[in-house]
Amino acid sequence: MAIYKVSGQEIHTVEAGSPNRQKAILIHGWSSSSYAMDPLMDLLSQRFACVAVDLPGYGKSPPLSKRVKIPDYAELIADLIEQISDGPVVLVGHSMGGMISITLSLRHSALVERMVLLSPTITGRLSTMINSLIAPISVMERVSFGQFLVSAVENAYIGLTDRLMRPVSFADRTEITEEQYARLRADARRPDGGRVRAECFFAMRDNDLTNQLSQVETPTMCIWGAEDNTVPLRDAGVVADFWPSAELRIIPNAGHWPHFEEPATTKRLISSFLGLPLLSDKLHAPVGDGELVQVQESAQFLAHSGIGTGLSLAQRTRLAAQLRQHVHPPYRSIIQPDHDDQEMYIVKAGTVEVWSDPESPGELPKQPQRVASLKPGEMTGELAMIDQGLRTADLISGPEGAVVLSLSRERLLALMEDDPDLGSMLLWNIAQAMSQRVRFILWQLQRANMRARAEQRLWEEDRARQFQPKDPPAGQSQDGPRILT
Repeated sequence: MAIYKVSGQEIHTVEAGSPNRQKAILIHGWSSSSYAMDPLMDLLSQRFACVAVDLPGYGKSPPLSKRVKIPDYAELIADLIEQISDGPVVLVGHSMGGMISITLSLRHSALVERMVLLSPTITGRLSTMINSLIAPISVMERVSFGQFLVSAVENAYIGLTDRLMRPVSFADRTEITEEQYARLRADARRPDGGRVRAECFFAMRDNDLTNQLSQVETPTMCIWGAEDNTVPLRDAGVVADFWPSAELRIIPNAGHWPHFEEPATTKRLISSFLGLPLLSDKLHAPVGDGELVQVQESAQFLAHSGIGTGLSLAQRTRLAAQLRQHVHPPYRSIIQPDHDDQEMYIVKAGTVEVWSDPESPGELPKQPQRVASLKPGEMTGELAMIDQGLRTADLISGPEGAVVLSLSRERLLALMEDDPDLGSMLLWNIAQAMSQRVRFILWQLQRANMRARAEQRLWEEDRARQFQPKDPPAGQSQDGPRILT
């Protein structure tokens, strides 16, 4: 727990991760607190210094001295970023926290590198069920007597708001635990939070972002639960129509809290988008600073390689996080023929020599010869990775050694599942590289055939000259000796 004084306002935070790394600011939504971001802290702290805030009036942070407006929250977070970060941050916002994140990005784009938004409020118009059942309660809570009346009804009819809110907030087959639900519900029904809840409800309605989405420059992923009955999927439709550059993902069996309800799927998507080094079963493994530097270096390098053609920096970062780097001294075997490790290789530095048997293509080499020398940016082994066949060539590091990046079939398939757009671009780039190699090989074969035919003609002409009858000696006809009389 850390407490900051920002523009005279006290802000409580929960923090995790190495404090020297890039900051990730996690912003909760309406009627919650920093606990609303708890399922993501372990994941994000692998790579970032995570700061989950209690917005003023929520959690342990005291309320603002004036009526709440979304731009005021955004400016306060901007001031916090200026105070604690020496560079652009990653914003992760849920619900109203998503609206605050977008507003901050529109006002101060230089402060935000990327955004992950979970069920973000876009139009400010919540679902019909919220407006018809919950809004009246929020209106009543704006005044002290209303807060007293709501609290009295809540106590008299135990769980009234619980019975109203649970189907609005969560999917039918939600994975949220009872302990988590109890924590979220306690935040939502804090007795002293009625005024702030009411003010935020109307602040969201006054901050419709629809016509500003096209101005957002920050790379963003929006994640929605398919059964979200709080911020309805019509807001996802607004994102699709007015913000086509944002990546939109819909998660089945999740409502308004996908990171609680479908944590594995949500974490995979976030891991992919933010370029976190590990996938799925190793999401929470510790990551050293050296590995993070390698990811960033590899992302820059991929811009100049065939596999990175047409990929944005965010996409290259995602891909780089799935690569493994290997350093080989000179003339060392990188991969043996008949090996079945199902990986492809990209040369990052030095050279890699390909040794095969041109007399038996596609078979194990009997008398291997060096058939190619791969330079930085070039790839090899993609065919064996795709069709799971045995290797038919030996890869050996060149005279100066080689630094090689490897991509396994398993990681490629996982990346394609998490991000179909990136997966299709990767397959296209791999196909392009294979096509260029096949065309070059066909050109070589054509040239070899032309040379062979030319040599055959020369040989035939030479043979013809050897067996051509010679001119007869003087005084002798071609029919035999001539007799003089």
